[in-house]
Amino acid sequence: MTAYNLEEKDSFIVLGIGTELKSDYTDYAGMNKEKESFWRAMEQDGRLNALKAIATNDYIFAVNEAVNHKMMYYAGVMTETSVPEEHRVIQFPKGQYLVVKGEGNTAEEMSNKLTGIAFGQVLPEAQNFSYVGGPNATVEMGQRDGLVYGEVWIPVVTK
Repeated sequence: MTAYNLEEKDSFIVLGIGTELKSDYTDYAGMNKEKESFWRAMEQDGRLNALKAIATNDYIFAVNEAVNHKMMYYAGVMTETSVPEEHRVIQFPKGQYLVVKGEGNTAEEMSNKLTGIAFGQVLPEAQNFSYVGGPNATVEMGQRDGLVYGEVWIPVVTK
């Protein structure tokens, strides 16, 4: 099984700008294409830089959350401020989180890789814990040696 950690985290809030994903949740290629288009638009129109400018740290969050029976996807940061664009305050609960660390050539590659490991390998094989819903995030933490590194954070409960 892939290396992972279970970490206790305090509750935290991410301010995100989002989009609804229209692909079926099992259509990974379709969802990844939608996410890629969303990030490209966020970078091109300046919304990502606006979020980075109000962030309390260097972390960039890619958040998945079901809201009113819709699969939502957000670019977000930890902040005490708001932005003029349509945004959502995303509350992550205090508790245990599955944490998988890794890196990729791009933030997108890192995110796809870690999400695939967490949902495709670790969670299906886990005997002592499970994901029961709620927001989950890939966290871009920085760059080193020419690679983007980060983690995926998924709230879990003990079985």
